[in-house]
Amino acid sequence: MRFEPRRNKTVSPRARRLRVAGGALCAAALAATLVTGCGQDSGDKTAAATSEAAKVLPNQTTSPSGSPTATAQLTEEQTKRKELLSSVKVTFDKAATTAVGEVSGGKLTDLDLEGLDDDDASGSPSPTGSPTGSPTGSPSPEASPSPSPTGSAAGPKWIAEVAEKDGTAHNVTIDAVSGEVVDFAPDADQTDADKQELAAQIAKATQTPQQAAKVATGRQKGWVTSMSLEENDSQVLVWKVDVVSKGYNKTTFDVDAVKGTITDEQTDES
Repeated sequence: MRFEPRRNKTVSPRARRLRVAGGALCAAALAATLVTGCGQDSGDKTAAATSEAAKVLPNQTTSPSGSPTATAQLTEEQTKRKELLSSVKVTFDKAATTAVGEVSGGKLTDLDLEGLDDDDASGSPSPTGSPTGSPTGSPSPEASPSPSPTGSAAGPKWIAEVAEKDGTAHNVTIDAVSGEVVDFAPDADQTDADKQELAAQIAKATQTPQQAAKVATGRQKGWVTSMSLEENDSQVLVWKVDVVSKGYNKTTFDVDAVKGTITDEQTDES
């Protein structure tokens, strides 16, 4: 069995200058006193012009098509992704390199940002069971603004599986803020059949996790939050890659682990 289930993260006012075009015979107007020009009555017409300017100016200070309204439209899941990702300092590729470095000759087979789109974490029935859920909830408001850079239990984490050539899997937990390895252990639940299957998969996969991530982000720019080597429904060996866009939608790509082509993609816009 694997460590975890493989598949179940100004308005700036625009100043409008009212430009008064003078006629050929009307040279200028003083700032404090509007002078009658071209032989016309100044009082009524100046007041009328000022009144019209007052009507125009407020209409020019409309709010830009910016982030305040976009932020307000984020769904609950998108908000959770945004808050978790805002605290992550260690990217997917750095976490992958760190995890593989813990196992001599090992290859990465699974890497997930813990707590992202995890139903169990959102409920957080236990204070210690879902530490990464705290940025989105109210139990510990101090946790989300300032995650500990030294690897606290409440901070976001990368959970990795790294396999030796014979299929022996090791679980590596990496602090997603400091990049430190906070836990490392062999997969105690792995059977001999599991080892044989995993050994066959890593021998067959010619595409590295980094190459698969590049293919996925080439289609959808964003954060890689999950990577898993597995067979799809058609028994094709693929890298399943989750990419969260800047709009905080998550797209899951199936990247052929041999050919390096995208065979499927599904976007979760919730």
